[in-house]
Amino acid sequence: MIRLALVALALALALPATAAAEPSGRQLFVEGCSSCHGFDAGGVPGKGPDLHAAGASAADFYLRTGRMPLDVPTGEQPLRSEPAYDGRDIRALVAYIGSLGGPAVPEVHPEQGNLSEGQHAFTTYCAGCHQIMGEGGVVTGAVPPDLKEATPTQVAEAVRIGPYLMPAFDSRQIDERMLNSIALYVQEVVQRPPDHGGWGIGHIGPIPEGMIAWLLAGSALLLVARMIGERMDR
Repeated sequence: MIRLALVALALALALPATAAAEPSGRQLFVEGCSSCHGFDAGGVPGKGPDLHAAGASAADFYLRTGRMPLDVPTGEQPLRSEPAYDGRDIRALVAYIGSLGGPAVPEVHPEQGNLSEGQHAFTTYCAGCHQIMGEGGVVTGAVPPDLKEATPTQVAEAVRIGPYLMPAFDSRQIDERMLNSIALYVQEVVQRPPDHGGWGIGHIGPIPEGMIAWLLAGSALLLVARMIGERMDR
């Protein structure tokens, strides 16, 4: 017991002052994250990376989307699921990891964005992997997720941190105004698709949707032509 107490004291003394000020987050981290990231958050080879300078942004994204913690570190892409922690515990963990340095949770204001600019930016930077309607897709080594449940903050976090194989975009590539516009596009178009023309055909994009429409129309014309031909032969 004395030895354990000394070890705990040594770890506490080794922590930055800001980290020591987050005791509940620290305790949750030791219980749920240290097996992969180490007791000092310095990472464990083959299991989990060093979280110093990872920032509150990355912690908030991975915890709120249920991508962390993993039951077993496999090296495969973590997928969105129900969060393992409630809101209070997530805030504590985010505060603790944020105290170790790195970017804060970004502020995003979709109401200040421009929908047309958002569509253009999404098409340029995001649609190649997530498709123009945010339905997700497949790329080498990863499965880009659909964005139906992504909050504006999660969109901004993903843009800035680049989870898994996604590239990170800094403010020189995507500035705050453009980020607001992308969040607005996801919120207003991806999550509430305007199906004014009728059947959305899964919202898989205008080109494949058009191809399906032509195939259905062509099949219908062939069927009608065959029926007419059979009548004329009688």
